Amino acid sequence: MRYYLQQPRKNAQQIKNILVVDDEYDINLTLECILNQSGFKVYSFTNPLIALESIKPGFFGLAILDVKMPVMNGFSLYNEIRKVDDKIKICFLTAATDVYYEVFRKEAFPHIDENFIIRKPIENDLLLEKIGSIMEAL
Repeated sequence: MRYYLQQPRKNAQQIKNILVVDDEYDINLTLECILNQSGFKVYSFTNPLIALESIKPGFFGLAILDVKMPVMNGFSLYNEIRKVDDKIKICFLTAATDVYYEVFRKEAFPHIDENFIIRKPIENDLLLEKIGSIMEAL
């Protein structure tokens, strides 16, 4: 009889917990509805500073952060989240024009995989496909 060591698996609930931070309430509500219907537990915030208080190591599998917010932009929030939880997957949400988007990709976060950027507006099916592929990588 052979015994195999298995990699420790993340808690299934943790993987299903998603943090959404967007200063537009309608965006938060829409993402929350779509993701909740797909079996995820969504915690949404319009204020990045309040969202930051909810971060606990290992609690969220994914954070979806709007890039442009008045209190703290998504890049600053990303850096603050990483100080608390360096394992959480982070996905950026942006409505940037094509020109600004290219600057964003090349200068701000050139190392971020295209799959970790969601451009607004996005169709529900494509959103779920992107989130599903990110969550599978957990």
